[in-house]
Amino acid sequence: MLRESDMSLSPRKDSLLQYLGRNRSHMDALSSSRTWLIQTTEREGKTEWHVEGTFIHQTFILQGPDEEFSPFTEQPREEETVPVAEAEEPPRFRPGKKELKQKKDNKKEKSILEIPPAKNGNKKGEKNKKGNEKMPDGDYESRNAYQDLRESCPPLGLETLKITDFQLHASTVKRYGLGAHRGRLNIQAGVNENDFYDGAWCAGRNDPYQWIELDARRLTKFTGIITQGRNSLWLSDWVTSYKVMVSNDSHAWITVKNGSGDMIFEGNSEKEIPVLNELPVPIVARYIRINPRSWYEEGSICMRLEILGCPLPDPNNYYHRRNEMTTTDDLDFKHHNYKEMRQLMKVVNEMCPNITRIYNIGKSHQGLKLYAVEISDNPGEHEVGEPEFRYIAGAHGNEVLGRELILLLMQFMCQEYLAGNQRIIHLIEDTRIHLLPSVNPDGYEMAYEVGSELGGWSLGRWTKDGIDINNNFPDLNTMLWEAEDRKKFQRKVPNHHIPIPEWYLSENTTVAVETRAVIAWMEKIPFVLGGNLQGGELVVAYPYDMVRSTWKTQEHTPTPDDHVFRWLAYSYASTHRLMTDARRRVCHTEDFQKEDGTVNGASWHTVAGSINDFSYLHTNCFELSIYVGCDKYPHESELPEEWENNRESLIVFMEQVHRGIKGMVRDLSGKGIPNAIISVEGVNHDIRTASDGDYWRLLNPGEYVVTAKAEGYTSSTKNCAVGYDMGATLCDFTISKTNLARIKEIMEKFGKQPISLSIRRLRQRARQRRQQR
Repeated sequence: MLRESDMSLSPRKDSLLQYLGRNRSHMDALSSSRTWLIQTTEREGKTEWHVEGTFIHQTFILQGPDEEFSPFTEQPREEETVPVAEAEEPPRFRPGKKELKQKKDNKKEKSILEIPPAKNGNKKGEKNKKGNEKMPDGDYESRNAYQDLRESCPPLGLETLKITDFQLHASTVKRYGLGAHRGRLNIQAGVNENDFYDGAWCAGRNDPYQWIELDARRLTKFTGIITQGRNSLWLSDWVTSYKVMVSNDSHAWITVKNGSGDMIFEGNSEKEIPVLNELPVPIVARYIRINPRSWYEEGSICMRLEILGCPLPDPNNYYHRRNEMTTTDDLDFKHHNYKEMRQLMKVVNEMCPNITRIYNIGKSHQGLKLYAVEISDNPGEHEVGEPEFRYIAGAHGNEVLGRELILLLMQFMCQEYLAGNQRIIHLIEDTRIHLLPSVNPDGYEMAYEVGSELGGWSLGRWTKDGIDINNNFPDLNTMLWEAEDRKKFQRKVPNHHIPIPEWYLSENTTVAVETRAVIAWMEKIPFVLGGNLQGGELVVAYPYDMVRSTWKTQEHTPTPDDHVFRWLAYSYASTHRLMTDARRRVCHTEDFQKEDGTVNGASWHTVAGSINDFSYLHTNCFELSIYVGCDKYPHESELPEEWENNRESLIVFMEQVHRGIKGMVRDLSGKGIPNAIISVEGVNHDIRTASDGDYWRLLNPGEYVVTAKAEGYTSSTKNCAVGYDMGATLCDFTISKTNLARIKEIMEKFGKQPISLSIRRLRQRARQRRQQR
């Protein structure tokens, strides 16, 4: 174990390690030691460095003008076990007042190494960026070492599942569903909180001898711990204080000290809000153990946690090198607040002014503009025959990954367009793409203020006035199904473009201003395909999202276009690096592998008024919910890997807008007919043409009988074949006006007055009689 006991001497320690590295025998001894310790002592104006371990006991003196190290004494020792600190006295059942007071006293003894979390929560991985900060003298490695010591470390990955179940162990467990593998930050319990999927690690006994342990599988610089209580609707369980122990072999343990005594860390005061405790100084070890000391008096020992740490480089370990994810894309991998997001959009627009446009669709409750970026070869205009696509994110303000993926996507597409990537060039030239990264900027700012890992599961989810945007759209499903069930009505029920009910348009209705802005946007632009990026799971959900049976909460409820939706969902999931990986662990409680990383929304959990169902029933757009990661708000250091996980999927899904049929519906003079209905035989869902008479109908490969009709026109039917190659099949229609429509035109020409032959004859006879007289 490497304990960094004095920050001011850290650069010297780095030089010491370099000296040891030049002496093979010293390094072999250090590597063979189960635990080892570096300490410093001031003696007669000189600094003595003591390196102590199981197989080495060496003291070095810093001397000479060039500050070189020289060996002072060397006393190899026989193997002995380093005792665990304070192991001789069994811990008490509850900590006394003196133990708890150490938490307060600790604030006065903070080392420079302890970096308090800054407001935006990415500070666990950010460096101090003050330009006038004095750097220690020395070579490049020493400077880097100094910078590394001044930064805290990111999460090791309990929440993101980078830490596997096999790396977590516990003293006892209440039952399997409350095992150590469930002790992950923000993990959610199942609806029934059953034996398999519960919401925490819970010890089998309530006594101070319990622990939960993490094996990092390599030397790691641990810097902090984040804890939560048990996720449960019915029970209240959390730990109020704990100790921290470290080890290199899981046998000899050393307790983190606060001066001369064991340090007691303050835990949680309720079960959902995460609490961060940073270690007084970073500690290098392989294992870390959390030992609860006190807990909620009416509950049990239950914890969810995340460990902050920096794995040390191990170039000789092939396993770690093989599993390290890197990206070659030169993008801005960071979390962006509202101002930074707007600035990034501006930078992209300045880089690619000919293919991008920034606009806003409205404002949030607090007046923040809902900015979107359009990417097209002719931005600002709808081109006839070119489909429109949209990605939106941030309907839940705390689901941050989708927001950052959209910001990364717009950077990537601009760069690749400039670099001549033909795939991206064709996509931009043939598609009008709209990217709306933050539908709920008010909620995001709340989550951003506390940062990743510290906002819990729900902070920032809702709008400022407490509305869940994702479920705030009109419930058109009930209107459709009730009308279909009224068999006494012979009139055919419309299966598309169902109007919004009047009560929803009332100002007194509980509808977020953000929702109204999105609806107006959806009605204005003839979108064909869309995806809303969400977080907290790893699956693609397709409509319907609402069950048809009123007495059920889960029921497979397909749309008439179920096969198309399944394909769209699979196109994203199958190209994602993890969604269809049968070996991956489930995020919380649901295993979606039986459907290859996809799920019908209603069979998962019923939602009334979802954006997916509304989009399908009110507009032409097929919309899906794409859950891009188990962690809603991943640490900044995870963004490059998450980008690699989703990059190909984001592009492939956009390309699906060109699958199916497309064309124009014209009259005999060649003029496009707006609002014409396109029907596919055997599919009880129609779409309509845009204002210029063009249309796009998403279909899977096959042969279809397609009919175009419009009010006042005769219908026209064609056979249209959809192939497997990318690119929609052209299927144009020319329809003529009906006789009734021609009569109406004549009537309108004459001021809507009917022309009667008998009246004309009477008038002629009257004129003739007058002439004869």
